[in-house]
Amino acid sequence: MYKILVVEDENILREVITDYLIAEGYQVLEAADGEKALELFQSNSVDLVILDIVLPKIDGWSVCRRIRKSSGVPIIILTARSDEDDSLMGFELGADDYLIKPYSPRVLTVKVKKFLEKYSDTINGMRISSGGIVINMGARLVSADGDTINLTHTEFEILAYLMQNKGIVITREQLISKIWGYDFYGDEKTVNSHIRNLRAKLGGKGSCIVTVIRSGYKFEEEQL
Repeated sequence: MYKILVVEDENILREVITDYLIAEGYQVLEAADGEKALELFQSNSVDLVILDIVLPKIDGWSVCRRIRKSSGVPIIILTARSDEDDSLMGFELGADDYLIKPYSPRVLTVKVKKFLEKYSDTINGMRISSGGIVINMGARLVSADGDTINLTHTEFEILAYLMQNKGIVITREQLISKIWGYDFYGDEKTVNSHIRNLRAKLGGKGSCIVTVIRSGYKFEEEQL
C-alpha cells in the first residue's frame, strides 16, 4: 500500500484530501505544520508528498528543500498564489507538480495516481546506459561516471525518456505530455527549469542533454 504524506494547515481541507486518498486505497500521514511534516517524513517510508506552501513553524519551501537533500520522492505543492514565479520557485526546489487553490480534490487524486503508477510501471533491473550515464529503472538510481546522482521523480523521468530516445529531438510539448500528462497546468518554462536542474546535477555529463533551438531537446553521448 502506498503511503502519502499530506501537509496542510487548514484542517478541513486536509481532512477532505485525506478522505479522497483513503477512498483510493492509500495510507495517509497528516501534518499541520512543517516541523511535524519533516518528523513524519524522516520516520516513515513515504511514497509521495502533498505539500502546502504557507505553513506554521517551517514553511513549505523549506520543507521541500530539506526533503530534496535526501530523497527524490514525488512532491506536489499546493499554493494559493497564481504568480508564475511562485510555481517556478517550487520547481527550482525540486517539486514535481503543483495545484493552485482552490482546486478539485479529484484532480489532485488523479495527479497522485499518475505519479504512483509511474513507479509501479518501471521494470525491475532494467538498465539504460549511454555517455557514461547509467539508469537502473527498477531501483530508480542514476549514476554518472560511477557517481550516484540524486534526482527528483520528474528529473528521473525526463532523463530516462531522453536516453530511451537517444539522438531523437523531443519537443517540449512531447515532454509535457509524457511526464505530466494532459492535465498539466504549467508551460514550457517549467520544462526549461527541470532541464536546467537536471544538467546541473549531472555535472560534466549535463552537456549530453542538447538544446535544439526552437524545437526541444535530445540526448547525445558527446556534444560536438
